[in-house]
Amino acid sequence: MTSFGDLLGPQPVLLTGDDDAESDLLNGAVPAEAAAAHPTASIAWAYLAEAALETSTAAGEAGDTGAVIAAYAYARTGYHRGLDQLRRHGWKGFGPVPWSHEPNRGFLRCVGALARAAELIGEEDEHLRCLDLLNDSDPRAAAELGLV
Repeated sequence: MTSFGDLLGPQPVLLTGDDDAESDLLNGAVPAEAAAAHPTASIAWAYLAEAALETSTAAGEAGDTGAVIAAYAYARTGYHRGLDQLRRHGWKGFGPVPWSHEPNRGFLRCVGALARAAELIGEEDEHLRCLDLLNDSDPRAAAELGLV
């Protein structure tokens, strides 16, 4: 597989994921407990960020600012944990991170949650940077996350 049709581009990064964290979450573990047990697993932080975003929108049109800030912090943590993992897998700050590879989704979901949280607090530059990163990682990711 090449860089989404760019034969000269870098090879896609395929993360190994965190089987224990993913198993815990799929078996109904409380996301905060999964994040505490597996703090390097982006997927656990993605679950926390997405739940906080749901809480903020459930609060009504004005939203719950505390929940949005919590979502932002969770998403930022998962994003940075994902960047660490990407770099260990040879990523140089650019190139494909395919949505189709399940272990990549924790990182990509954190980027999507960070984009939504940044938009909700009016941090437009961060919102746009996250959308660009998703598009650069995999043009399909933003659509899969409902951001298009």
